[in-house]
Amino acid sequence: MPTVEIDPDELRELTGHEDKDDDELRADLFALGLEYEGATDDGEFELEFAPDRLDRLSVEGVARSLRYQYGDDRGVYRPNTNDAEWTIHVDADVPAERPYVTGAVVRGLDMDESALESLIQLQEKLHATMGRQRAKGAIGVHDLTMLKGQVGASGGEDTPEEEADPRTETAPAGGKSIRYTGIGRTDDRFVPLEANDDMTPEEVLAAHPTGQTYADLVEEYERMPAIYDDVGLFSFPPVINGRRTEVTTDSRDLFIEMTGTDQWTVDHMLSIVCYALDARGGRVEEVTVSYDDDASGDYAGRDLVRPDFSTKTKTVAHADVESMLGIDLDGEDVVDLLERAGLDATVEGAGEGGPGTSGTAPGATDDLAYEVEVPPYRVDVLHPVDVVDDIGRAYGFNELDPRYPDVSTVGGRHERSRLERATRETLAGLGYEDLLNFHLISEAANYDRLGVEPGSDVLGGGEAPTIQEPYSEDYEVVRTWALPSVLLVLENNTHRTYPQDLAEVGFAAERDDSLPTKVAERQTVAAALARNDASYEDAKARLQALCRAFDADLETPPTSHPTFVDGRTAEVVIDGESVGVIGEVHPRVLVEYDLELPVAAFEFDLDALR
Repeated sequence: MPTVEIDPDELRELTGHEDKDDDELRADLFALGLEYEGATDDGEFELEFAPDRLDRLSVEGVARSLRYQYGDDRGVYRPNTNDAEWTIHVDADVPAERPYVTGAVVRGLDMDESALESLIQLQEKLHATMGRQRAKGAIGVHDLTMLKGQVGASGGEDTPEEEADPRTETAPAGGKSIRYTGIGRTDDRFVPLEANDDMTPEEVLAAHPTGQTYADLVEEYERMPAIYDDVGLFSFPPVINGRRTEVTTDSRDLFIEMTGTDQWTVDHMLSIVCYALDARGGRVEEVTVSYDDDASGDYAGRDLVRPDFSTKTKTVAHADVESMLGIDLDGEDVVDLLERAGLDATVEGAGEGGPGTSGTAPGATDDLAYEVEVPPYRVDVLHPVDVVDDIGRAYGFNELDPRYPDVSTVGGRHERSRLERATRETLAGLGYEDLLNFHLISEAANYDRLGVEPGSDVLGGGEAPTIQEPYSEDYEVVRTWALPSVLLVLENNTHRTYPQDLAEVGFAAERDDSLPTKVAERQTVAAALARNDASYEDAKARLQALCRAFDADLETPPTSHPTFVDGRTAEVVIDGESVGVIGEVHPRVLVEYDLELPVAAFEFDLDALR
């Protein structure tokens, strides 16, 4: 899961609860679904959170949720906005692959070091999640004082027509404008961030570290996305901003622009950023986005006023609330809980008695429903069930009394589940720490980083089921084997002490067109020893002990696998059937994962132990 780093002192200040100690804060955060993963060297909390709550990617968003939890804030909050002074003109030369843009101005910020770091972290985390590593949406934040907008006719700075830059356009009377356009790879020059010399877009992609990282995003573009003010080029989205408009701790007024492949995505990313800056005392100012009549995309010829802080509504039946949560509530209770979750609600179906009555029987709730208003930063609320989840969190899931379902039988553990549990317990007895990783993984992590060719016959080489619209490039496919997930844990644990002996009993899948579902699912066992003396013999000894515990016969004939060292690799044959591989991880793979000591590992199908 994604993690964010939060300064507990800053969190106390933003919530207004400076009397809370660290233990109390951690407990309150856990009640929100934010798990404490440890502390940084600077004492900041490392918090793991569900990736649907993107509004909690910053300390400001976490503080907002805590204030609702504490009862200090209630209902939907929408920042006040000033009328638009600035316009973003979108012309017909904008690359059709990235036609959409949005923007806002935020004034009056006290951009100290902590506020700047929080903004940068929010920008990076939104890029990694909702923006899909800038492919779907990219954020540019600029120091407004360094921008010079083209001023309209009544603004007193008329530009002679013969001297006007064709990449700018006169703003509405009294306003200022910038332009989102497209240029050739060598048509113009600017000084990018973290550089001292001016460069063309082509030079940025070839020579600048950030340009090299994101060059693949614009590799197929005939024209490069570019944003101009009256001085010249200052942003090359989605790659890098210009140094001229760099935001520092001295910045007080910001111009935020976002470009992307989908208007909804960039608009909601903008809402999350604006809410965070509003919490810092910033005053949000609208920006007009004016699409040329011949612009690409769905908004040609239209003017949009952004940021869009409009809310959406969901209708939730009272019966569904009680059924899903398993508790009895009246209408007033539900409205109260919704307001404490940062939502607003009106009651439908109530009689003259008001919330909690049906008009025929006081206190009856059979016909009650709630029209729930959802703020713009809550991109996770897609279904009434999401609203019920918020009601449950506001009530407190720890306050729910567990009870058996009202059925005539009591469930038991499935045979497969018993096998998984016995395998985990045996591995723990052999010294392994049990892991529980996501079944989704990136295609590179599943194949490339371990040297496995997609579609090959080796373990893990099967065709992975792909996710059509992954929210992040880290979760593109269903993994075909579990060892990549184990190695990712080792990669993230290089700062922890060794030895690290890790194991996972988990899910894997491959494409199989012969099956009705087109996917072959299986449970797999993966284990790795990371220690200075790890060897093939160490891994085999533990595998033998595991098989012996299940009265299974083990053979290990030599084989080869691109993830392991030749001559130190063998098939895992259990009861005469080839079910996996064991060996010493290849040095090339160790370098890929920044591991500085040997790793011996094995993986095989769990069903072989039946």
